[in-house]
Amino acid sequence: MVRVMASGVFDILHLGHVYFLQQAKKLGDELVVVVARDSTARKLKHQPIMNEEIRAKMVEALKPVDRVVLGHEDDMFKTVEEIKPDIIVLGYDQAFDEDYIINECKKRNLNIKVVRLPKFSETDLNGTRKIIGKIISAYSFQKEIEYYEKDVNKNENNRHS
Repeated sequence: MVRVMASGVFDILHLGHVYFLQQAKKLGDELVVVVARDSTARKLKHQPIMNEEIRAKMVEALKPVDRVVLGHEDDMFKTVEEIKPDIIVLGYDQAFDEDYIINECKKRNLNIKVVRLPKFSETDLNGTRKIIGKIISAYSFQKEIEYYEKDVNKNENNRHS
């Protein structure tokens, strides 16, 4: 049995995450996903919108995923030692160095292959920050429309007075 490990924050699930996990699952028989702790997400990426328990439950519900674990806050290699994957899959934008991971695993007597997946670009909404940006933009545009409509209605009411 080939065990594959993938990891990430998975804050706002999007098609890029689904692609990442589908491709990871194709590399083996079992896919174990490590969801970053809130503290780790804050350190490495951003303040998560969803807490770690919610993010873990969301990822666990995805079809390609066999098991979800929360990562260790202090040493990511503790999680690797516990899972003992045959393959670690990295997303195209994950800031991990493949050689560093391989060397750290060898120090722990783990023989692990590291695979970096190509970028998924079938949609412009393939990243959490992009989705948040689009929501903010849509919200701002809606507020501008409401302001304009309010101003137009005010002017019409003044004209009819």
